[in-house]
Amino acid sequence: MRVLVLGSNGQIGRCLQDQLKTNNFEIIYTSRKEIDISNFEETKKKITNINPSIIINASAYTNVDKAEEDIANSNIVNNLAVANLANISFEFGYWLIHISTDYVFDGKSTTPYSEKDKVDPQSVYGFSKLKGELSIKSSKCNYLIFRISWVFSEYGNNFLINMLKLGSSNKKLNIVSDQQGCPTYAQDFAKIINIVLVKIYNKKIHSDLFHFCGDQQCSWYDLASYIFEEAKILGFKTPEYLNSISTEAYPTKAARPLYSVLECKKIKKILGIDLSNWRSGIKDALLNIKFK
Repeated sequence: MRVLVLGSNGQIGRCLQDQLKTNNFEIIYTSRKEIDISNFEETKKKITNINPSIIINASAYTNVDKAEEDIANSNIVNNLAVANLANISFEFGYWLIHISTDYVFDGKSTTPYSEKDKVDPQSVYGFSKLKGELSIKSSKCNYLIFRISWVFSEYGNNFLINMLKLGSSNKKLNIVSDQQGCPTYAQDFAKIINIVLVKIYNKKIHSDLFHFCGDQQCSWYDLASYIFEEAKILGFKTPEYLNSISTEAYPTKAARPLYSVLECKKIKKILGIDLSNWRSGIKDALLNIKFK
């Protein structure tokens, strides 16, 4: 079975390269340089030449604040290009695995969001990702959509990497403490893709939407505290003091959900997949950064 990974140089893409080594499928990794999904006709031509059984779309426009001013490009990458992939998948009988986000919700809940809960994005980024989901569903292709939240790893630009950079050059950091979510280690997410590839191969899965995230909720302040606690043990330079601040005290162009906790009962029940142990993930990522 041939699997095509789009966006292989991004955070998720690089973790897929680490984790998909363990299966016996033919995996073809492409970056934006090889396949730019915003070029619709060229994308179709290149994908059909490869002729995969499964497309994993790890490409996305992820700059949440920039998207507020770059609406057109955000919509092209997160929606229109996704619709093109879905239509290609339907026409040629490919499966499409797509990654979405907690930003499709309004962030005003006090209980975890399930897959059946009302969507109401509060940002351009969130709206573009939601439209991408809807485009896939309306295409009638075979698909799996995974909503994940607060993603971190040893790769790319994410909260863990940013904290290490800031912590190495600042004695004091202000960290938001009134936003709640469940951090997700991208390597753990990549591992579940291995599981679903086997299920698709064995025809033991149907098109569906799943939530996947870390096993315990925390604030950004809690997460930063844990990162620096573990980083200090490994000899990273860390700040002397973390100051807890409110969302109001840290204004951003795009609205941030105050509550991003995802309910993951469905993925456990249907696929038998446990939640990501994000504390263990932080330790593993730090070790990989330190010694790779």
